[in-house]
Amino acid sequence: MSVLIDSDILIEVSRGRDTDLVSRWTELSRSDVAILYSPVSAAELWAGARPAEQDALKNLFRTLTCVPIDAETGRQAGDYLRRFRKSHAVELGDALIAAGSVLNSATLWTRNRKHYPMKELAFF
Repeated sequence: MSVLIDSDILIEVSRGRDTDLVSRWTELSRSDVAILYSPVSAAELWAGARPAEQDALKNLFRTLTCVPIDAETGRQAGDYLRRFRKSHAVELGDALIAAGSVLNSATLWTRNRKHYPMKELAFF
């Protein structure tokens, strides 16, 4: 089993303010589950990182596995954009994260389920 972590969860984990979420993260990290992230999430977190948060982010990403954004991921994300951009306001980043989750057979851990209307997507 594997779980792809969305940007919103990674932000909360890196800041450590939500004790329930951090507790769930700790349980997950102690399990045999592969914990994945998308390069999209890395870009989002690094773009908003304060200087004091950079070491914590480096340490966080070292413990995770990055899923690739390749041609198949691009094709799948493009399909999601075509299908859901107008009806659900799905944006490129969310489409790429969803595609990465589906193509890597991972459940998605997010607080923003409304951003992911794809029926083939499983949530953590």
